[in-house]
Amino acid sequence: MNFSPLTAISPIDGRYHSQVEELALYFSEFGLIRYRVLVEIEYFISLCQLPLPQLQQTDSSLFDQMRSIYQNFTEEDALKIKATEKVTNHDVKAVEYFIKEKLSDLGLGETIEFVHFGLTSQDINNTAIPMSLKEAMEQIVLPGYQDLLKKLMELAEMWKSIPMLAHTHGQPASPTKLGKEIQVFVNRIEQQITLLQSIPYAGKFGGATGNFNAHHVAYPFIDWVGFGNTFLQEKLHLTRSQVTTQIEHYDHLAALLDNIKRINIILVDFSRDIWQYISMGYFKQKIKAGEIGSSAMPHKVNPIDFENAEGNLGMANAIFSFLSDKLPISRLQRDLTDSTVLRNLGVPFSHSLIALKSLLKGINKLELNEQALHNDLEDNWAVVAEAIQTVLRREGYPAPYEALKELTRKNEKITKEAISAFIDRLDISEVVKKELITISPQSYTGVDLY
Repeated sequence: MNFSPLTAISPIDGRYHSQVEELALYFSEFGLIRYRVLVEIEYFISLCQLPLPQLQQTDSSLFDQMRSIYQNFTEEDALKIKATEKVTNHDVKAVEYFIKEKLSDLGLGETIEFVHFGLTSQDINNTAIPMSLKEAMEQIVLPGYQDLLKKLMELAEMWKSIPMLAHTHGQPASPTKLGKEIQVFVNRIEQQITLLQSIPYAGKFGGATGNFNAHHVAYPFIDWVGFGNTFLQEKLHLTRSQVTTQIEHYDHLAALLDNIKRINIILVDFSRDIWQYISMGYFKQKIKAGEIGSSAMPHKVNPIDFENAEGNLGMANAIFSFLSDKLPISRLQRDLTDSTVLRNLGVPFSHSLIALKSLLKGINKLELNEQALHNDLEDNWAVVAEAIQTVLRREGYPAPYEALKELTRKNEKITKEAISAFIDRLDISEVVKKELITISPQSYTGVDLY
């Protein structure tokens, strides 16, 4: 079979390819190769700017042409590097040869031997990958979460005054407001995004075992730690991990993945709540012409977008958990287990992006059924018992909780009339009775929290 979205094994590259293809620039094999080229070239330029004695005559006017190698990097370039890799059996070395050839074309002569000077492959991988992740987060992933957050904020404001029966342990409970229940998710997501933005994107850069051994033996008079810090901060916009083995310790990456996992867990909670509200009739769903909810039951309009989101969030989090558990562990100074699993870094982000788009689609199909909310409140006058017994406690009424418990736990339905009759029988002042009689399921919704 020829590879296509129809023959792809992974649904990310198949069924859902159109929803996540924007991530390919960052997380694909092409993306990884491109960022490796970027790091190698910026490193060579930085050596020229240091300058190393052998590179101090390098014409700085060539720097823009050097940068154009990664700025204009094509699939054909990537395929050429992959062809070299078949010979070298080493992916980073193939990138090095590609760059040397390009720089030779610029007339740099023997100075091309300072490409990849003193480095090991992980100096490239452990900067290319966090760079690609950082830019994917800034350009696509975080804006996706923020778009959803913005939509939830709009709903929280729009439904701010809509009273709704709450349910604790699946049972009718003190009324709330629909907007406030959406605001719960707004606040939770906002706090996690704040934490997420505080996590640095860290990279390892220090030679074969992290000590700048080759750099120092060749040029002991140069402050290579300072050079590495400046290079990562100013050229790659990363934080350099100061003491490492051959590889980045991935602790910050694990923290980032766990943070996104927490946001996804919040969204699973949200998806299930909205699913439940739909099943309770609080929301209807806009019907698209020609759309079918069930192959057997014509009446059904299923909450498929929220179910799709929940499934993809679960897939994402399973992989996030594995990556954050595995990556910080490496035998002694280096093993290769991180290399193969890091190639899956884009997979959980893809599932997350699919989920975000499904949630926005589902939310935009919701239609509030205020009558259903009103009816549910009217059918549950027992929920004002908490309010009545609390006011009675304020007034010093004897055993108010027990009095309300006796009323509300009878087998008969508690109605507005039953509550009114109960209040009328109380041995309290008329002023307090008037106060109690104004309490209803619709009005007993607490204070405004936002």
